[in-house]
Amino acid sequence: MTGDGRGLSHIDGRPVWIHGALPGERVSFIYTRVARKRDEGRVEQVLEAAADRVTPQCDRFGVCGGCSLQHQDPTAQILAKQQSLLDAFSRSGGLTPREILGPLKEHQPWGYRTKARLGVKYVEKKGRVLVGFRERGSGFITETEACPVLDARVAHLHGPLGELVLGLSIRDRIPQIEIAMGDQACVLVFRVLDAPSAEDIRSLEAFGAEHQVHPYLQTGGPDSVCSLSSNAAGLSYSLPDHDLSMSFQPGDFTQVNQGMNRLMVNRAIDLLDPSPGDRVLDLFCGLGNFTLPLARRAREVVGIEGDTGLIERARENARDNRIGNARFFAADLYGSLGRESWMSEPFDLALLDPPRSGALEVLEHLAGLGVTRILYISCNPETLARDGAELVNRHGYGLTSAGVMDMFPHTHHVESVALFERQPAAGGGGP
Repeated sequence: MTGDGRGLSHIDGRPVWIHGALPGERVSFIYTRVARKRDEGRVEQVLEAAADRVTPQCDRFGVCGGCSLQHQDPTAQILAKQQSLLDAFSRSGGLTPREILGPLKEHQPWGYRTKARLGVKYVEKKGRVLVGFRERGSGFITETEACPVLDARVAHLHGPLGELVLGLSIRDRIPQIEIAMGDQACVLVFRVLDAPSAEDIRSLEAFGAEHQVHPYLQTGGPDSVCSLSSNAAGLSYSLPDHDLSMSFQPGDFTQVNQGMNRLMVNRAIDLLDPSPGDRVLDLFCGLGNFTLPLARRAREVVGIEGDTGLIERARENARDNRIGNARFFAADLYGSLGRESWMSEPFDLALLDPPRSGALEVLEHLAGLGVTRILYISCNPETLARDGAELVNRHGYGLTSAGVMDMFPHTHHVESVALFERQPAAGGGGP
């Protein structure tokens, strides 16, 4: 498998990435692209199927770009992702974790997405408005009435949303609808390029009441998102094992799979294993998803995040959950950190949850702060492996354990975790 979920083969010595093919299969395929480094294709017929091939649940699979692996058994999907993580470690300095953690997954890999961005397109010739994910490899909107990976509260709203937008005066001026869901409330953010009329507002409000969703408007950048009513929706999710309720705004970063997020937080706490006397540094802390659970166990936790809005939300969450041993600071973690006040404080443990680009710029600081264990949460195996090699080969840490988590079933995206521990001076920097 390739990193984006396609089957890899070779024809006359040239690599071919084949959409819809699984390892071990024999297929006929059609070339879709011929390039200098590799060719690409899509399956025309499966001649000999792999044992882990299954029938996709969505009749738009293969057309819609939202999923790439519905044709593979979910257990095989996560095992393939685990192998991709181990391969990435091997390529980056020959790292091998002492312990390979069992893949973390839920029993139900459907209806998990609580965040999504749907495209909207008014097709004048058809007299219709299409709402859905974009087609694979194109800007067109996938025609569908339902999506099996979306949360059940919104999974069947594609058709009704299309009818709603069709009836608005600005039907051709709404490019997208963003979904943001908490445990209770569901927000639909309508991106509008022109101001809606009073009648449009009434239609949006009526739709919200009928389908138990909260319509919001976005007229410009992220800061322009606002509720149609005077009362905001009150989005939040719970971390029941830590007696926490986490509030957030529709545009805030939260995990798309809240069931897996709860399992991931628990695994992070177990692996990092803070003691009551430990001071913990949480980098890229967001709205406190890991910070506040850690604060239940440690002496103090300091959370650092570049987004000032998320820092504000983290402080509010700490206050609302009556947590007094968590402090939060806004800082550019890819910039110079020498003047940050928290950089002069000692820490025992650290947790990193960076974006796809990784955390290379901050790694050199961790050893100087006295950190003995580092837990690294990642959505990109390649940058995790690159940064892991830096920790092991330059900063004296060992790769204790690593594994994957099924945050994004039926897609090629990989969520992973790795624990690094400071090695004794005589032990060197090997994995």
